Formats: sequence, structure tokens, C-alpha cells
Amino acid sequence: MISRSELLATLARRLAEAGLEAPEREARALLRAALGLSDLDLIVRGTEKVAEPDAVRLTALARRRAAGEPFARLIGRREFWSLDFALTPETLVPRPETETLVEASLALFPDRAAPLRILDLGTGSGALLAALLSEYANAHGLAVDRSEGAARTARDNLARLGLIARAQVMVGDWAQAIAAPFDLVVSNPPYIAATDIAGLDVDVRDHDPRLALDGGPDGLDAYRAIASTLPRLLAPGGRAVLELGIGQERDVALLLAAAGLPADGAARRDLAGIARALVTVPA
Repeated sequence: MISRSELLATLARRLAEAGLEAPEREARALLRAALGLSDLDLIVRGTEKVAEPDAVRLTALARRRAAGEPFARLIGRREFWSLDFALTPETLVPRPETETLVEASLALFPDRAAPLRILDLGTGSGALLAALLSEYANAHGLAVDRSEGAARTARDNLARLGLIARAQVMVGDWAQAIAAPFDLVVSNPPYIAATDIAGLDVDVRDHDPRLALDGGPDGLDAYRAIASTLPRLLAPGGRAVLELGIGQERDVALLLAAAGLPADGAARRDLAGIARALVTVPA
């Protein structure tokens, strides 16, 4: 049998040959996740042997990673807003830039005890709604997704995080069947133009669900659907926070303005300086 340190070196070498930027770090992360080890285990117990089935499984995972599959897909989990989310093929991998929407929402409603009614459109893994419910102890939320598989994953994540008592999850075509007013509507909709999907990085193009990527011919189809329903969804004083793709701020702002909900100033920028979270004026 191979030792932990020997397997680590073998995996790191394979990942380096595939051109990954931090092969040893990723190899360590694979061992930690797949074998339930800590960094200390790898340092002081590196000579301990790895069972053959585990070594075979880790080699297969490294092969998939070398082919471009995201690390989060390999282990089936991703952290978002310091919460742990299970992933399935029907859900996007939650990304750090989407936390900009949580930050924008918290700035809009600084009272963490507020009994907010929150709607998450295109919920995917449930990351946005879960993050907000974790911050607002008296809030209740509804998560909607067009994918039955994604809705099931969101429900499971909310339950595992202890938030399902304040949440509902449903399958629907955006907000077409929803009538109740909400204080806060958030959404990370598909915003990639259909013709641009083939040119995306392999980790997104080949592993994220197309339904969660494809925004139609110009990338704005989901925004049109959302903008058309926001006026009846928002309670008096309610706000909407929408994630933007690169270069979409002006077009989305125009769609919202045409629906009677102009943007409340410039979009909030993510850590890379990209306009990411567009907020509407109070309803």
C-alpha cells in the first residue's frame, strides 16, 4: 500500500502535469476531503498507509480534476457565506461574487431582527436564501427554481442547515405563480448569452447546468421575466437585488426602469471590481 505522503506527491505531480496553478494545495485538499483528514494528519502521520480502494478513488478524482472538473464537483460540496452546501448536477457551484448580493441586502435592511419576507428566484443550491435566513433570525423565505432537481437540493440544504422551518421551496417558472408580497427579492439568474456558452471555461461549460447558464440570445431573458413580475411581488418599501453578468448593468437597469422599478444608483461591485449586484429603488 502507498503512504499518505507518497499518494500526496503522486497526485500533486499529476495535477501539475495538467497545468493546475496550485497542484500540491489541491492534492492536499483532495486527501483531506476524501479521507476526512486534517492538515496535521498529513504532516505528522504522512507515513501511514492508505487503503487500496481509497488510493484508487483518489487517483480517479485527481484524473477528473486534471480534466477540468471543479474541485467542488469532485467532493459534492461548496462553502458560501461560511455555510456548507451540497451540490448536485442540477445546481451551480455557488461563487464568491454572489456573496455581493448578500452584502447588498444586509446594507438595505440593517435590522437583523426584521421579520422580512424574502423571495429567492432561481435558487439553485439555496445558497442565497440560506445565507439571508442565517442573518435574519425572524425572516421567512420562499425559494423557486425551474429545475425540480435543484429545488430538491435547495430543500435538503435548508433542512440540513436548520433553516427549513422558516423556508419553503417550490418548482416554478420564475415568479409566474407567486402572488404574496415580499420585502426582499434576490436572484442570481442565468445571464450568459446562448452563443457565448461554448467559449466558457471548461469547468463552467462542461459541469454547470446549462439551464442555470443560458440567458437566451442576448443573456437578458431571465431579467425580462423577473422585471415583468417585480412590481406585483414587492411589498411597499420592498427591494430587489439582482446579480449581473459582466457588462450588463445598463441593459438590466433599463429593463427594471421600464417596469417602473429603476435602479437605486450604481450596482454594488464585487471584490474584482465588477458591477455585480443591482438594487431597485423602494417599491
